[in-house]
Amino acid sequence: MKEIDILGANRFETFSKTRAGSRAVIVKDNMILLCHESVTGWWVIPGGGMENGETPEDCCVREAAEETGMTVRPIRQFLTVNEYYEEYRYISHYFVCEAVGSGQRRLTDAEKRRGLEPEWISLKEAVDIFSRHASYAATEEERRGTYLREYTALQEYLKDASPDPVQP
Repeated sequence: MKEIDILGANRFETFSKTRAGSRAVIVKDNMILLCHESVTGWWVIPGGGMENGETPEDCCVREAAEETGMTVRPIRQFLTVNEYYEEYRYISHYFVCEAVGSGQRRLTDAEKRRGLEPEWISLKEAVDIFSRHASYAATEEERRGTYLREYTALQEYLKDASPDPVQP
């Protein structure tokens, strides 16, 4: 499993806060399930922050279910991304997941306000969306960082993927 650091231009010399989470890469027939915020236009790989006592795998399963309604089985972790912005270190554990069922989404109020919806798009389109991360540098640092993280993860996924991406 690979580990990559992303250093934000606004990072402090040392970090005093850490937030860890997990993300679910769910691919079927060359399509990837992403979360799209219809109000803001943002795209992200499903995932979020770990709760107390939760493992990265458990976080991945819970977040995928909450945001997409999909029940997933993490097959393997292929990447950890450490991002450094201001006094924070953000840790994102990326898992290749298999969809094994469906259920009810459980969105936060903020996710509802942003219009978070799961959408299947082609892997090529997802890479294209996230490849534009630098275009947000002057106006939206948070989106720039998010898209750089997701672009980096998809590049590693595509390098690492077997012919059938959901197989170990």
